[in-house]
Amino acid sequence: MARAAIAIDAGTTGVRARAVFDDARPSIASYREFTQYFPVPGWVEHDADEIWRAVRDTFLDVAAQVGTDNIATIGITNQRETVVAWSRSTGRPLSRAIVWQDRRTADRCADLTAAGALDTVRRQTGLVLDPYFSATKMEWMLQTGAVHHSDDLAFGTIDSWILWNLTGGSVHATDPSNASRTMLFDITTLQWSETLCELFGVPMSTLPTVLPSSGRFGVTRASGGIPAGIPISGIAGDQQAALFGQACFTPGMAKNTFGTGSFVLLNVGSQCPVPTDGMLTTVAWSLADGTTTYALEGAIFVTGAAVQWLRDGLGIIERAADVGPLAASVNDSNGVFVVPAFTGLGSPWWDPYARGTLVGITRGVTRAHIARAVVEAMAYQTRDAVEAMASASGIPIGTLRVDGGASVMNLLLQFQADQLGVPVHRPADQETTALGAAFLAGLAEGVWPSLDAIAERWQLDAAFEPNPDRTFSDLFHAEWRRAVERSRNWARD
Repeated sequence: MARAAIAIDAGTTGVRARAVFDDARPSIASYREFTQYFPVPGWVEHDADEIWRAVRDTFLDVAAQVGTDNIATIGITNQRETVVAWSRSTGRPLSRAIVWQDRRTADRCADLTAAGALDTVRRQTGLVLDPYFSATKMEWMLQTGAVHHSDDLAFGTIDSWILWNLTGGSVHATDPSNASRTMLFDITTLQWSETLCELFGVPMSTLPTVLPSSGRFGVTRASGGIPAGIPISGIAGDQQAALFGQACFTPGMAKNTFGTGSFVLLNVGSQCPVPTDGMLTTVAWSLADGTTTYALEGAIFVTGAAVQWLRDGLGIIERAADVGPLAASVNDSNGVFVVPAFTGLGSPWWDPYARGTLVGITRGVTRAHIARAVVEAMAYQTRDAVEAMASASGIPIGTLRVDGGASVMNLLLQFQADQLGVPVHRPADQETTALGAAFLAGLAEGVWPSLDAIAERWQLDAAFEPNPDRTFSDLFHAEWRRAVERSRNWARD
Protein backbone atom coordinates (compact mmCIF):
# COMPACT_ATOMS: atom_id res chain seq x y z
CA MET A 1 0.00 0.00 0.00
CA ALA A 2 1.21 3.51 -0.77
CA ARG A 3 2.45 5.61 2.12
CA ALA A 4 0.95 9.04 2.74
CA ALA A 5 2.15 12.24 4.32
CA ILE A 6 -0.80 14.20 5.66
CA ALA A 7 -0.40 17.96 5.44
CA ILE A 8 -2.35 20.18 7.80
CA ASP A 9 -2.71 23.51 6.02
CA ALA A 10 -4.07 26.00 8.56
CA GLY A 11 -4.75 29.13 6.51
CA THR A 12 -6.29 32.47 7.38
CA THR A 13 -9.90 31.55 6.65
CA GLY A 14 -9.92 27.76 6.89
CA VAL A 15 -8.06 24.51 7.48
CA ARG A 16 -7.35 21.86 4.87
CA ALA A 17 -5.97 18.41 5.61
CA ARG A 18 -4.49 16.67 2.60
CA ALA A 19 -2.96 13.24 2.09
CA VAL A 20 -0.06 13.22 -0.40
CA PHE A 21 0.99 9.73 -1.51
CA ASP A 22 4.47 8.53 -2.37
CA ASP A 23 3.25 6.94 -5.63
CA ALA A 24 1.63 10.22 -6.85
CA ARG A 25 -1.90 8.84 -6.82
CA PRO A 26 -4.66 11.48 -6.43
CA SER A 27 -4.70 13.20 -3.05
CA ILE A 28 -7.46 13.00 -0.48
CA ALA A 29 -8.47 16.27 1.19
CA SER A 30 -10.93 17.78 3.64
CA TYR A 31 -11.65 21.44 4.37
CA ARG A 32 -13.35 23.52 7.09
CA GLU A 33 -13.73 27.28 7.33
CA PHE A 34 -13.56 29.10 10.66
CA THR A 35 -14.85 32.42 11.96
CA GLN A 36 -13.22 35.80 11.35
CA TYR A 37 -13.65 38.40 14.10
CA PHE A 38 -13.36 42.17 13.52
CA PRO A 39 -14.04 43.73 16.96
CA VAL A 40 -12.66 47.17 16.04
CA PRO A 41 -11.83 48.63 12.61
CA GLY A 42 -8.34 47.39 11.72
CA TRP A 43 -8.42 44.55 14.26
CA VAL A 44 -8.62 40.91 13.11
CA GLU A 45 -8.92 37.95 15.49
CA HIS A 46 -9.41 34.18 15.47
CA ASP A 47 -10.62 31.64 18.02
CA ALA A 48 -7.65 29.28 18.45
CA ASP A 49 -9.90 26.53 19.84
CA GLU A 50 -12.04 26.73 16.69
CA ILE A 51 -8.92 26.42 14.55
CA TRP A 52 -7.85 23.33 16.51
CA ARG A 53 -11.31 21.76 16.08
CA ALA A 54 -11.06 22.36 12.32
CA VAL A 55 -7.61 20.71 12.32
CA ARG A 56 -8.87 17.70 14.24
CA ASP A 57 -12.01 17.26 12.13
CA THR A 58 -10.27 17.55 8.78
CA PHE A 59 -7.41 15.27 9.85
CA LEU A 60 -9.80 12.59 11.08
CA ASP A 61 -11.82 12.86 7.87
CA VAL A 62 -8.73 12.25 5.72
CA ALA A 63 -7.22 9.63 8.04
CA ALA A 64 -10.44 7.59 7.90
CA GLN A 65 -10.13 7.42 4.10
CA VAL A 66 -6.37 6.78 4.03
CA GLY A 67 -6.19 4.30 6.89
CA THR A 68 -4.07 5.02 9.95
CA ASP A 69 -1.54 2.30 9.12
CA ASN A 70 -0.75 4.05 5.82
CA ILE A 71 0.07 7.45 7.37
CA ALA A 72 3.84 7.84 7.45
CA THR A 73 3.99 11.35 8.87
CA ILE A 74 2.23 14.68 9.41
CA GLY A 75 3.40 18.06 8.12
CA ILE A 76 2.07 21.42 9.29
CA THR A 77 1.87 24.68 7.35
CA ASN A 78 0.15 27.77 8.62
CA GLN A 79 -0.86 31.38 8.33
CA ARG A 80 2.21 33.19 9.58
CA GLU A 81 2.68 35.98 12.16
CA THR A 82 -0.67 35.23 13.85
CA VAL A 83 -0.12 34.93 17.61
CA VAL A 84 -1.74 32.53 20.07
CA ALA A 85 -1.25 32.78 23.83
CA TRP A 86 -2.22 29.77 25.91
CA SER A 87 -1.88 28.18 29.32
CA ARG A 88 0.65 25.36 29.59
CA SER A 89 -1.29 23.81 32.46
CA THR A 90 -4.77 23.83 30.92
CA GLY A 91 -3.88 23.91 27.22
CA ARG A 92 -6.55 26.58 26.69
CA PRO A 93 -6.11 29.89 24.84
CA LEU A 94 -5.87 32.92 27.13
CA SER A 95 -7.33 35.29 24.55
CA ARG A 96 -8.32 35.34 20.93
CA ALA A 97 -5.46 34.94 18.47
CA ILE A 98 -4.31 38.22 16.89
CA VAL A 99 -4.13 37.69 13.13
CA TRP A 100 -1.33 38.77 10.80
CA GLN A 101 -3.71 41.24 9.12
CA ASP A 102 -4.31 43.09 12.39
CA ARG A 103 -3.24 46.76 12.51
CA ARG A 104 -3.70 47.60 16.21
CA THR A 105 0.02 48.10 16.84
CA ALA A 106 0.66 50.49 13.92
CA ASP A 107 1.31 53.45 16.21
CA ARG A 108 3.71 51.40 18.33
CA CYS A 109 5.68 50.47 15.21
CA ALA A 110 5.78 54.12 14.16
CA ASP A 111 7.06 55.11 17.61
CA LEU A 112 9.79 52.46 17.51
CA THR A 113 10.85 53.64 14.06
CA ALA A 114 11.03 57.23 15.30
CA ALA A 115 13.11 56.02 18.25
CA GLY A 116 15.68 54.49 15.90
CA ALA A 117 14.88 50.80 16.42
CA LEU A 118 14.38 50.01 12.73
CA ASP A 119 18.06 49.42 11.98
CA THR A 120 18.39 46.80 14.71
CA VAL A 121 15.21 45.06 13.61
CA ARG A 122 16.25 45.06 9.95
CA ARG A 123 19.77 43.85 10.65
CA GLN A 124 18.76 40.95 12.89
CA THR A 125 15.43 39.84 11.42
CA GLY A 126 15.39 40.99 7.77
CA LEU A 127 11.95 42.49 8.46
CA VAL A 128 10.54 45.99 8.81
CA LEU A 129 8.79 47.53 11.79
CA ASP A 130 5.20 46.79 10.89
CA PRO A 131 2.19 45.51 12.86
CA TYR A 132 2.06 42.60 10.38
CA PHE A 133 4.69 40.75 12.41
CA SER A 134 4.26 38.96 15.71
CA ALA A 135 6.40 40.81 18.26
CA THR A 136 4.20 43.87 18.79
CA LYS A 137 1.15 41.60 19.00
CA MET A 138 2.73 39.73 21.92
CA GLU A 139 3.82 43.02 23.48
CA TRP A 140 0.27 44.39 23.17
CA MET A 141 -1.19 41.28 24.84
CA LEU A 142 1.19 41.66 27.79
CA GLN A 143 0.93 45.43 28.17
CA THR A 144 -2.88 45.59 27.98
CA GLY A 145 -3.39 42.72 30.41
CA ALA A 146 -4.94 40.46 27.81
CA VAL A 147 -2.41 37.91 29.11
CA HIS A 148 -0.03 37.96 32.06
CA HIS A 149 3.56 36.80 32.21
CA SER A 150 4.06 33.65 34.27
CA ASP A 151 5.72 30.27 33.94
CA ASP A 152 2.34 29.06 32.67
CA LEU A 153 2.27 31.37 29.62
CA ALA A 154 3.10 30.01 26.18
CA PHE A 155 3.29 32.15 23.04
CA GLY A 156 3.35 30.67 19.58
CA THR A 157 2.32 31.03 15.99
CA ILE A 158 -0.42 28.76 14.66
CA ASP A 159 1.99 25.93 13.85
CA SER A 160 3.13 25.82 17.48
CA TRP A 161 -0.47 25.79 18.69
CA ILE A 162 -1.34 22.86 16.40
CA LEU A 163 1.83 20.96 17.33
CA TRP A 164 1.09 21.47 21.03
CA ASN A 165 -2.37 19.98 20.61
CA LEU A 166 -1.28 17.10 18.38
CA THR A 167 1.37 16.07 20.92
CA GLY A 168 -0.94 16.43 23.90
CA GLY A 169 0.95 19.43 25.22
CA SER A 170 4.33 17.68 25.28
CA VAL A 171 6.05 19.76 22.56
CA HIS A 172 6.24 23.56 22.36
CA ALA A 173 8.25 24.15 19.19
CA THR A 174 8.34 25.90 15.83
CA ASP A 175 10.65 26.02 12.81
CA PRO A 176 12.95 28.80 11.51
CA SER A 177 10.57 29.84 8.71
CA ASN A 178 7.89 30.75 11.24
CA ALA A 179 10.31 32.05 13.86
CA SER A 180 11.79 34.40 11.25
CA ARG A 181 8.39 36.12 10.95
CA THR A 182 8.04 37.04 14.62
CA MET A 183 10.50 39.99 14.65
CA LEU A 184 12.17 38.27 17.62
CA PHE A 185 14.43 35.82 15.73
CA ASP A 186 17.96 36.55 14.53
CA ILE A 187 18.09 35.04 11.05
CA THR A 188 21.89 35.17 10.96
CA THR A 189 22.42 33.14 14.16
CA LEU A 190 19.12 31.21 13.84
CA GLN A 191 18.30 31.87 17.49
CA TRP A 192 15.87 34.01 19.47
CA SER A 193 17.38 37.47 19.94
CA GLU A 194 17.83 38.61 23.54
CA THR A 195 18.07 42.20 22.29
CA LEU A 196 14.73 42.07 20.48
CA CYS A 197 12.93 40.14 23.21
CA GLU A 198 14.03 42.87 25.62
CA LEU A 199 12.97 45.62 23.19
CA PHE A 200 9.45 44.21 22.91
CA GLY A 201 9.20 42.95 26.48
CA VAL A 202 8.58 39.35 25.47
CA PRO A 203 10.12 36.82 27.90
CA MET A 204 12.18 34.25 26.03
CA SER A 205 10.78 31.56 28.34
CA THR A 206 7.37 31.97 26.69
CA LEU A 207 8.69 31.21 23.19
CA PRO A 208 8.87 27.81 21.48
CA THR A 209 12.00 25.80 20.78
CA VAL A 210 13.19 26.25 17.18
CA LEU A 211 13.80 22.97 15.30
CA PRO A 212 14.59 22.24 11.60
CA SER A 213 11.67 22.61 9.18
CA SER A 214 12.22 19.04 7.99
CA GLY A 215 12.86 16.73 10.94
CA ARG A 216 10.90 15.02 13.68
CA PHE A 217 9.19 17.42 16.11
CA GLY A 218 7.34 14.76 18.05
CA VAL A 219 4.57 12.18 17.72
CA THR A 220 0.83 12.36 18.18
CA ARG A 221 -0.82 11.44 21.44
CA ALA A 222 -4.20 9.75 21.42
CA SER A 223 -6.85 12.44 21.84
CA GLY A 224 -10.27 13.13 20.37
CA GLY A 225 -9.99 10.23 17.96
CA ILE A 226 -6.47 11.07 16.74
CA PRO A 227 -4.33 7.92 17.08
CA ALA A 228 -1.04 7.94 18.99
CA GLY A 229 2.43 7.56 17.56
CA ILE A 230 2.25 9.31 14.17
CA PRO A 231 5.45 11.33 13.56
CA ILE A 232 5.09 15.07 13.04
CA SER A 233 8.14 15.78 10.91
CA GLY A 234 7.66 18.95 8.89
CA ILE A 235 6.68 22.54 9.67
CA ALA A 236 6.89 25.68 7.55
CA GLY A 237 5.02 28.93 7.22
CA ASP A 238 2.55 28.81 4.37
CA GLN A 239 4.54 30.90 1.90
CA GLN A 240 7.81 29.08 2.50
CA ALA A 241 5.93 25.79 2.23
CA ALA A 242 4.56 26.90 -1.13
CA LEU A 243 8.09 27.74 -2.33
CA PHE A 244 9.13 24.22 -1.30
CA GLY A 245 6.00 22.70 -2.86
CA GLN A 246 6.78 24.52 -6.12
CA ALA A 247 10.20 22.81 -6.07
CA CYS A 248 11.99 26.17 -6.14
CA PHE A 249 15.16 24.60 -4.76
CA THR A 250 17.66 26.57 -6.86
CA PRO A 251 18.65 30.19 -6.20
CA GLY A 252 16.83 32.47 -8.63
CA MET A 253 13.62 30.43 -8.72
CA ALA A 254 10.49 32.30 -7.62
CA LYS A 255 6.81 31.72 -6.89
CA ASN A 256 3.72 33.78 -6.10
CA THR A 257 0.82 32.41 -4.09
CA PHE A 258 -2.54 34.05 -4.73
CA GLY A 259 -4.28 33.38 -1.42
CA THR A 260 -5.98 35.69 1.08
CA GLY A 261 -2.95 37.84 0.37
CA SER A 262 -0.21 37.26 -2.17
CA PHE A 263 3.39 36.49 -1.39
CA VAL A 264 6.25 36.49 -3.88
CA LEU A 265 9.27 34.52 -2.71
CA LEU A 266 12.65 34.32 -4.43
CA ASN A 267 15.14 31.62 -3.43
CA VAL A 268 18.46 33.39 -2.75
CA GLY A 269 20.46 30.39 -1.50
CA SER A 270 22.26 29.46 1.69
CA GLN A 271 23.83 32.84 2.52
CA CYS A 272 21.71 35.36 4.38
CA PRO A 273 21.60 38.48 2.20
CA VAL A 274 21.95 42.03 3.48
CA PRO A 275 18.47 43.53 4.14
CA THR A 276 17.21 45.82 1.39
CA ASP A 277 14.53 48.53 1.35
CA GLY A 278 11.01 47.45 0.49
CA MET A 279 11.74 43.72 0.66
CA LEU A 280 11.75 41.20 3.47
CA THR A 281 14.52 38.69 4.03
CA THR A 282 13.27 35.46 5.52
CA VAL A 283 14.30 31.91 6.25
CA ALA A 284 12.78 29.71 3.58
CA TRP A 285 13.46 26.38 5.34
CA SER A 286 16.07 24.37 7.15
CA LEU A 287 16.71 20.66 6.64
CA ALA A 288 17.76 17.92 9.01
CA ASP A 289 21.31 17.97 7.58
CA GLY A 290 21.76 21.49 8.96
CA THR A 291 21.43 23.39 5.68
CA THR A 292 19.37 26.58 5.63
CA THR A 293 17.86 28.30 2.60
CA TYR A 294 16.95 32.00 2.57
CA ALA A 295 14.44 33.92 0.47
CA LEU A 296 13.53 37.47 -0.41
CA GLU A 297 9.84 38.12 -0.02
CA GLY A 298 7.35 40.62 -1.30
CA ALA A 299 4.27 40.59 0.95
CA ILE A 300 0.90 41.73 -0.43
CA PHE A 301 -1.75 41.77 2.27
CA VAL A 302 -4.98 41.58 0.24
CA THR A 303 -5.70 39.73 -2.99
CA GLY A 304 -8.14 36.85 -2.46
CA ALA A 305 -9.56 38.73 0.53
CA ALA A 306 -10.74 41.38 -1.95
CA VAL A 307 -12.75 38.70 -3.74
CA GLN A 308 -14.35 37.80 -0.41
CA TRP A 309 -15.17 41.49 0.00
CA LEU A 310 -16.92 41.48 -3.39
CA ARG A 311 -18.93 38.47 -2.20
CA ASP A 312 -19.62 39.27 1.46
CA GLY A 313 -19.29 43.03 1.65
CA LEU A 314 -20.77 44.25 -1.64
CA GLY A 315 -22.81 41.24 -2.77
CA ILE A 316 -21.46 41.65 -6.30
CA ILE A 317 -20.90 37.89 -6.60
CA GLU A 318 -22.52 34.91 -4.89
CA ARG A 319 -19.45 32.66 -4.86
CA ALA A 320 -15.75 33.43 -5.01
CA ALA A 321 -15.50 31.31 -8.16
CA ASP A 322 -17.83 33.77 -9.93
CA VAL A 323 -15.26 36.55 -10.00
CA GLY A 324 -13.26 35.13 -12.93
CA PRO A 325 -16.16 34.76 -15.38
CA LEU A 326 -17.61 38.13 -14.32
CA ALA A 327 -14.26 39.90 -14.80
CA ALA A 328 -13.76 38.19 -18.17
CA SER A 329 -17.17 39.39 -19.39
CA VAL A 330 -15.69 42.86 -20.06
CA ASN A 331 -12.61 43.78 -22.07
CA ASP A 332 -11.10 46.06 -19.43
CA SER A 333 -11.92 47.79 -16.15
CA ASN A 334 -13.32 50.88 -17.90
CA GLY A 335 -10.83 53.11 -16.10
CA VAL A 336 -11.62 51.76 -12.63
CA PHE A 337 -8.83 50.90 -10.19
CA VAL A 338 -9.31 49.14 -6.86
CA VAL A 339 -6.46 49.43 -4.35
CA PRO A 340 -7.41 46.79 -1.75
CA ALA A 341 -5.45 48.33 1.13
CA PHE A 342 -8.02 47.15 3.65
CA THR A 343 -5.33 46.52 6.26
CA GLY A 344 -2.63 48.82 4.89
CA LEU A 345 -0.09 48.20 2.14
CA GLY A 346 2.78 45.73 2.28
CA SER A 347 5.71 45.46 -0.13
CA PRO A 348 7.18 47.72 -1.32
CA TRP A 349 5.27 50.50 0.47
CA TRP A 350 4.94 49.29 4.07
CA ASP A 351 2.23 51.79 4.87
CA PRO A 352 -0.03 50.57 7.70
CA TYR A 353 -2.11 53.74 7.35
CA ALA A 354 -3.14 53.12 3.74
CA ARG A 355 -6.79 52.17 3.20
CA GLY A 356 -8.80 50.68 0.37
CA THR A 357 -9.53 52.96 -2.57
CA LEU A 358 -11.92 52.70 -5.52
CA VAL A 359 -11.25 55.34 -8.18
CA GLY A 360 -12.29 56.11 -11.74
CA ILE A 361 -16.03 55.47 -11.36
CA THR A 362 -18.35 56.83 -14.05
CA ARG A 363 -21.99 56.11 -14.87
CA GLY A 364 -20.82 53.49 -17.35
CA VAL A 365 -19.11 51.38 -14.69
CA THR A 366 -20.76 48.06 -13.86
CA ARG A 367 -20.16 45.36 -11.28
CA ALA A 368 -18.18 43.49 -13.96
CA HIS A 369 -15.74 46.40 -14.25
CA ILE A 370 -15.26 46.48 -10.48
CA ALA A 371 -14.69 42.71 -10.43
CA ARG A 372 -12.12 43.07 -13.20
CA ALA A 373 -10.39 45.89 -11.33
CA VAL A 374 -10.08 43.62 -8.29
CA VAL A 375 -8.52 40.87 -10.43
CA GLU A 376 -6.14 43.30 -12.12
CA ALA A 377 -5.11 44.70 -8.72
CA MET A 378 -3.66 41.27 -7.88
CA ALA A 379 -1.33 41.53 -10.89
CA TYR A 380 -0.42 45.18 -10.31
CA GLN A 381 0.53 44.52 -6.69
CA THR A 382 2.63 41.54 -7.76
CA ARG A 383 4.43 43.65 -10.34
CA ASP A 384 5.24 46.28 -7.71
CA ALA A 385 6.71 43.58 -5.44
CA VAL A 386 8.65 41.78 -8.18
CA GLU A 387 10.20 44.96 -9.53
CA ALA A 388 11.30 46.02 -6.06
CA MET A 389 12.67 42.54 -5.42
CA ALA A 390 14.69 42.47 -8.65
CA SER A 391 16.05 45.94 -7.94
CA ALA A 392 17.04 45.00 -4.39
CA SER A 393 18.63 41.65 -5.18
CA GLY A 394 20.06 42.25 -8.63
CA ILE A 395 18.48 38.91 -9.57
CA PRO A 396 15.90 39.15 -12.39
CA ILE A 397 13.03 36.70 -12.28
CA GLY A 398 12.96 34.80 -15.56
CA THR A 399 9.78 32.81 -14.85
CA LEU A 400 7.18 33.10 -12.13
CA ARG A 401 5.54 29.93 -10.80
CA VAL A 402 2.09 30.60 -9.38
CA ASP A 403 -0.39 28.80 -7.15
CA GLY A 404 -3.27 29.50 -4.79
CA GLY A 405 -7.00 29.82 -5.34
CA ALA A 406 -6.93 32.72 -7.82
CA SER A 407 -4.34 30.98 -10.02
CA VAL A 408 -7.19 29.09 -11.72
CA MET A 409 -8.08 32.35 -13.53
CA ASN A 410 -6.43 32.38 -16.96
CA LEU A 411 -7.41 36.04 -17.29
CA LEU A 412 -5.36 36.91 -14.20
CA LEU A 413 -2.31 34.89 -15.22
CA GLN A 414 -2.20 36.32 -18.76
CA PHE A 415 -2.58 39.83 -17.36
CA GLN A 416 0.19 39.02 -14.86
CA ALA A 417 2.54 37.84 -17.61
CA ASP A 418 1.84 41.00 -19.60
CA GLN A 419 2.50 43.19 -16.56
CA LEU A 420 5.74 41.44 -15.62
CA GLY A 421 7.02 40.81 -19.11
CA VAL A 422 8.02 37.23 -18.16
CA PRO A 423 6.31 33.84 -18.55
CA VAL A 424 3.96 32.74 -15.79
CA HIS A 425 3.73 28.98 -15.13
CA ARG A 426 0.89 27.26 -13.34
CA PRO A 427 1.58 23.74 -12.05
CA ALA A 428 -0.78 20.82 -12.48
CA ASP A 429 -1.13 20.64 -8.68
CA GLN A 430 -1.92 24.14 -7.46
CA GLU A 431 -2.28 23.32 -3.74
CA THR A 432 1.45 23.77 -3.30
CA THR A 433 1.28 25.01 0.29
CA ALA A 434 -0.02 21.66 1.50
CA LEU A 435 2.37 19.90 -0.88
CA GLY A 436 5.31 21.70 0.67
CA ALA A 437 4.33 20.66 4.19
CA ALA A 438 3.86 17.06 3.09
CA PHE A 439 7.20 17.05 1.23
CA LEU A 440 9.09 18.52 4.21
CA ALA A 441 7.64 15.88 6.53
CA GLY A 442 8.04 13.07 4.01
CA LEU A 443 11.65 14.01 3.30
CA ALA A 444 12.44 13.65 7.00
CA GLU A 445 10.78 10.23 7.20
CA GLY A 446 12.07 8.81 3.92
CA VAL A 447 8.78 8.96 2.03
CA TRP A 448 10.72 10.92 -0.60
CA PRO A 449 14.46 10.22 -0.67
CA SER A 450 15.77 13.57 -1.91
CA LEU A 451 15.00 17.06 -3.20
CA ASP A 452 15.51 15.75 -6.74
CA ALA A 453 12.79 13.15 -6.22
CA ILE A 454 10.43 15.90 -5.04
CA ALA A 455 11.34 18.16 -8.00
CA GLU A 456 10.41 15.36 -10.39
CA ARG A 457 6.84 15.54 -9.05
CA TRP A 458 6.37 19.12 -10.38
CA GLN A 459 4.36 19.20 -13.63
CA LEU A 460 3.28 22.13 -15.80
CA ASP A 461 -0.43 22.75 -16.30
CA ALA A 462 -0.31 25.95 -18.37
CA ALA A 463 2.20 28.58 -19.46
CA PHE A 464 1.27 32.22 -20.12
CA GLU A 465 3.60 34.17 -22.40
CA PRO A 466 3.79 37.97 -22.15
CA ASN A 467 2.80 40.32 -24.93
CA PRO A 468 6.13 41.66 -26.28
CA ASP A 469 4.58 45.12 -26.64
CA ARG A 470 4.68 46.61 -23.11
CA THR A 471 3.12 49.96 -24.08
CA PHE A 472 -0.38 49.42 -22.72
CA SER A 473 0.82 47.38 -19.75
CA ASP A 474 3.09 50.20 -18.67
CA LEU A 475 0.37 52.82 -19.17
CA PHE A 476 -2.13 50.84 -17.09
CA HIS A 477 0.48 50.29 -14.39
CA ALA A 478 1.26 54.03 -14.25
CA GLU A 479 -2.44 54.72 -13.67
CA TRP A 480 -2.48 52.04 -10.96
CA ARG A 481 0.40 53.80 -9.21
CA ARG A 482 -1.63 57.02 -9.20
CA ALA A 483 -4.44 55.17 -7.47
CA VAL A 484 -2.00 53.74 -4.92
CA GLU A 485 -0.83 57.23 -4.01
CA ARG A 486 -4.42 58.21 -3.26
CA SER A 487 -4.78 55.30 -0.83
CA ARG A 488 -1.62 56.01 1.14
CA ASN A 489 -1.44 57.56 4.62
CA TRP A 490 -5.24 57.78 4.76
CA ALA A 491 -5.84 56.56 8.32
CA ARG A 492 -2.96 58.24 10.13
CA ASP A 493 -5.26 60.67 12.00
